[in-house]
Amino acid sequence: MSTSTPAGADSATTAAAPHGRTTGAVWTALALVYVVWGSTYLGIRIVVETMPPFLSAGARFITAGLLLAAVVAWRHGTAALRATRAQLGSAVLVGLLLVLGGNGLVVLAETSVPSGLAALLVAAVPMWVVVLRTATGDRPPARTLAGVLVGLAGLAVLTSPGLSGTVRLSGVLLVVAASMLWSLGSFSASKLSLPGNPFTGSAYQMLAGGTAGVVVGLLRGEHRGLDPAAFSTASWLALGYLVLFGSLVGFTAYVWLLQAAPLSLVATYAYVNPVVAVALGALILDEALTWPILVGGTIVVAAVVVIVSTERRKK
Repeated sequence: MSTSTPAGADSATTAAAPHGRTTGAVWTALALVYVVWGSTYLGIRIVVETMPPFLSAGARFITAGLLLAAVVAWRHGTAALRATRAQLGSAVLVGLLLVLGGNGLVVLAETSVPSGLAALLVAAVPMWVVVLRTATGDRPPARTLAGVLVGLAGLAVLTSPGLSGTVRLSGVLLVVAASMLWSLGSFSASKLSLPGNPFTGSAYQMLAGGTAGVVVGLLRGEHRGLDPAAFSTASWLALGYLVLFGSLVGFTAYVWLLQAAPLSLVATYAYVNPVVAVALGALILDEALTWPILVGGTIVVAAVVVIVSTERRKK
């Protein structure tokens, strides 16, 4: 999730990237972001098959946050982890919106919603960001607004499985709410004072959101009768994959791309990730490719292409 990261990933400070040469390293990093972040929805679905949603998500982000902080301290010294009280408060707020709200609700929803459908609903994040910008006085191009309207039509089609009872409507609405919170977190991150090092800021965001996720899990009673011995090997492997690849490898590749590649190229992850997620869900979990998913997904992805391409051209 961000035009910020996808649900399975973490936020970055979106600095303007120079238009560097598209080298082999750039394509390798881009492929990592495409595949790794697209696969996080599949990973989440496998995790929640036997693990409690908020406790597992909280453990994931606390572990990833500690690992990222350790990497920052090792590479740049402990001074790189310093932040003012205002920066730390901003990081905590953004972490709650992105990690607890955006990612946490997706994890909860995937206990009843197919991973591919969740990814397509989350793909609407660029649309909600445009809505927030418009509400705060910005005036996006007419082409961007047209893309938002088309995307909303696609969301209506994607919501139909919940209305028809094919999947739980509550799960569909949770993903929609998650995408809105992720958009709000992404939008807020561009307005707040965050640590200068994007890795430091993300480490604090992960730790804050992960800790809050554990608290929510305890309040929901996810610890009652919890038996780690009942967790499947597949769920453990998927959780480890989300920590190491979704939260660290994919995020590192994304931040590097922001500095090494044209932003218009990096932004393509926003409409490639959901396609990867749908394909993996169908191939590995045998998730049905129903007409609402195919039609609604195509409309949403097309709308995101229009929005992203128009915004990059304007900048």
